[in-house]
Amino acid sequence: MSPCRVEGADLRVMQGNAGLGSTTILNGFGISLGDGIIGLQALFAARSLGAIEGRVVLGRKEPPAKPLVPQIYRFAADFAEVVPLPEAPLSGRVIDIRDFAFDPFFRQVAMIDFFLTRLGLQPSSVPASLKRMTWLAPRMAPLPPLPMAPGYVLVCPNASIPLRDMPDAVHEALVAQLLARGWGPVVTQGAAPAGASTMPHCATIAELCAFVAGARAVVSTDTAMVHLADAFSVPCLAFMTTHRPAMRVRDYPLCRAVHLPVAGLPDNTEFVRSEADIAAAQSAWFPEGEDFAWLDYALDQFASATLRGR
Repeated sequence: MSPCRVEGADLRVMQGNAGLGSTTILNGFGISLGDGIIGLQALFAARSLGAIEGRVVLGRKEPPAKPLVPQIYRFAADFAEVVPLPEAPLSGRVIDIRDFAFDPFFRQVAMIDFFLTRLGLQPSSVPASLKRMTWLAPRMAPLPPLPMAPGYVLVCPNASIPLRDMPDAVHEALVAQLLARGWGPVVTQGAAPAGASTMPHCATIAELCAFVAGARAVVSTDTAMVHLADAFSVPCLAFMTTHRPAMRVRDYPLCRAVHLPVAGLPDNTEFVRSEADIAAAQSAWFPEGEDFAWLDYALDQFASATLRGR
C-alpha cells in the first residue's frame, strides 16, 4: 500500500495506472446544477493558475432525477473527465469532497472559496475574474436559437429544494410590478400570472443557457440561474432566504441580492428538516405582511444599480 495525497479525508490506496500526474476528485462537484457550475469554475481557476495539472478525473454518481446536471459536465470535457463511481482511479492526487454539504467549513465560507481551498488554492490569491463563472459561456457557443425575441425579463421562482421556493403570492406581485415598469415581456419558469408567459421546458442545458443569455434581466430565487446569469453577463436580482448573499453571489458585479433571513432557521441551511422549516422560510418572504412595498423598493434599487443604460 502506498499513501496518496488526499485532501479532506484520510485515505490510503494502491498505486494504479493513472500515475502521479493525475488528480481524482471524488464527488466533484455535488449533485445540483448550481454546485456543479461553481465547482467547475473553481477547477478551471486551479488549472489556469497551475495548482492542478495533468489529467483530472471527476468521480461522480449522477442523480437520475436531474438530467441537466450531467450535461453541464460535458461542456468541461477539455479540462475534466467524468468517470462514474466507483470506477474512478484512486491514484496520484485524490481530493475527497464527498458529503461536502455536511462539512462545517462549507457553511462558513462562500461556495467558490470552499472549492478553491479544497483544490489547493488560497482564495485570497485568486483574481476576482476567476471567481466569476467565466468557464461556461465560451464552451456553449453557439447557443441554440430562442423561440421568442430576446429582451424579456426571466423570473425563476422555484429553487432546487422547496425551502427556497418563492411563494405564489410573491411571484404574482413580482410579475405585476415588473409588467408595470415596462422593462419588457415577462417570462417565468413558474405558472404564469396574467400578462406573463411560461418559459418552455428545456430538455438541454444549452437551451436553458439560451433563455438566460436572451434575457434583459433575471430575477431568481434559484442560485443555479443566478450563476448562469453571471456566466452570460445578464443583470440579476437574487432573492436569498437560507443563505447570506456573500455565500453565493459575492463575486458577481451585475447581481443585486436581497436577503430575507428566516427566523428560527440555522444560517446557511442546506436541508429541510421538517415542514416547519418550509413554513418558516415561506414566512420570510412577508416581512411586512401582505404589503409588498419592500419588493417595489428592491426592484427600484436593482434598476438603479444594474439596468440603467441597458
